[in-house]
Amino acid sequence: MPLPLPPATALVPRLRAAGCVFAEEEAGLLLGSATGPQHLESLLSRRIAGEPLETVLGWAGFAGLRVAVAPGVFVPRRRTELLVEEAVRLLRGTPRAVVVDLCCGSGAVGLAVATALAGVQLHAADLDPAAVGCARRNLAAVGGRVHRGDLYAALPAGLLGRVDLLAVNAPYVPTAAIADMPPEARDHEPRAALDGGPDGVAVHRQVAAGARRWLAPGGRLLLETSEDQTPLTLAAVEAGGLAAAAVRDEDRDATVVVGTPPGVA
Repeated sequence: MPLPLPPATALVPRLRAAGCVFAEEEAGLLLGSATGPQHLESLLSRRIAGEPLETVLGWAGFAGLRVAVAPGVFVPRRRTELLVEEAVRLLRGTPRAVVVDLCCGSGAVGLAVATALAGVQLHAADLDPAAVGCARRNLAAVGGRVHRGDLYAALPAGLLGRVDLLAVNAPYVPTAAIADMPPEARDHEPRAALDGGPDGVAVHRQVAAGARRWLAPGGRLLLETSEDQTPLTLAAVEAGGLAAAAVRDEDRDATVVVGTPPGVA
């Protein structure tokens, strides 16, 4: 007979002492994932050491889905659900829409969009091999194709001028600000997924400069950014030849910049 697991109340003080704000909730999730006392102790030790809860559990809740995540892969944030919502809003009524999830990480954005809109032709790309492996696990069920490479260099040439929506959650934290991030992000997520260069928008400029070539005539570019970086991201998108507008959600501290080709309403 397997040994019984301890009650959640036995885990809470250790989690709270480690600085876990939602210790009760985390205790329940860890208990639900443990196969036995030894496994539970392993999960608990990893969390107490500062590893993100999501990678300890092996999944993150995002847009109503369970998205598989692995150690060393960027964990999707709730604020990024605004990016998904804007994508779904813009794509409604577009049959067989071609969607690219660039800098895809776990593939959470592409998965959520393809789940919400049947028939999407989904491509995702990332430079990091761990992220690509994770995205392939997540996107297999929706028929998504995952490519490894640096930004547009990863994409098939056949997508040039055919992309209805280019969704991008590229890094936008200024290099000097990474030191002030929570340890579970700073110490456990890949720096390349966080570091946006000196002013936070170095990757945004690269994405915006190349977007117009890949977009279909009525296509859109969606770039997640921060409230502080919004003016710089808007300027980058405009410099890439697109009209730019920002969408803001204060409750989630979320901002998305929408880039639209000239002549598109």
